[in-house]
Amino acid sequence: MAITAVIFDYGRVLSNSEDPVAKEKMIALTGLDESKLFASYWRFRHEYDLGQLNGITYWNSVAKDAGVAFTPERIQYLIETDVLMWTSLNEEMLAWVVALQDAGFPTAILSNMGEEMLCYMRQEFGWLAHFQHHTWSCELGIGKPDPAIYVHTCERLGVAPQQTLFLDDKPENIEAATSVGLNAVLFHSIGQLRQDLEARNLLEGLPIPGEATPAHA
Repeated sequence: MAITAVIFDYGRVLSNSEDPVAKEKMIALTGLDESKLFASYWRFRHEYDLGQLNGITYWNSVAKDAGVAFTPERIQYLIETDVLMWTSLNEEMLAWVVALQDAGFPTAILSNMGEEMLCYMRQEFGWLAHFQHHTWSCELGIGKPDPAIYVHTCERLGVAPQQTLFLDDKPENIEAATSVGLNAVLFHSIGQLRQDLEARNLLEGLPIPGEATPAHA
């Protein structure tokens, strides 16, 4: 069955991995070593992405878990730095998004994301408007890998899961997407994506990943 729509994760798919400058700044702001900081950082991240915590309560939870305390001013710096850490864009993937959209394929973003990052994206990333649908976990109150969030996105996009390609960087999210019928591909790079799509006969009719000129609006 041919692919008729594509759903993208944001982090490490449409964006690159953590910006190293922002990451080092975050480590310095906390005064923690990297391993201790990120153990606490990820421990509360799903609650943050679900909207159960906001930036302030999230960083207070991180601090308490790590055995430190942050002033309100320090927390504001941490929120800003955390956002900037995830804003380096994968230009090759965005070019492929544009190629898909220009070819008439419906596209959506399905991302676990906290409200501060989402606010920044809506202000700074004009290319978001070209997607037919966005699913943000902090607004819906559910997140990947809950199967319901994939069903919700397909319904809002108006597509059948069996005709839809889904890209994500986390194996557990790929497994959950596959369970509801999506053609899910674990993403590492645009070259790997092209190879995997070819190997699974999912590339027919789609623009070729990596052939468009990197650019975004």
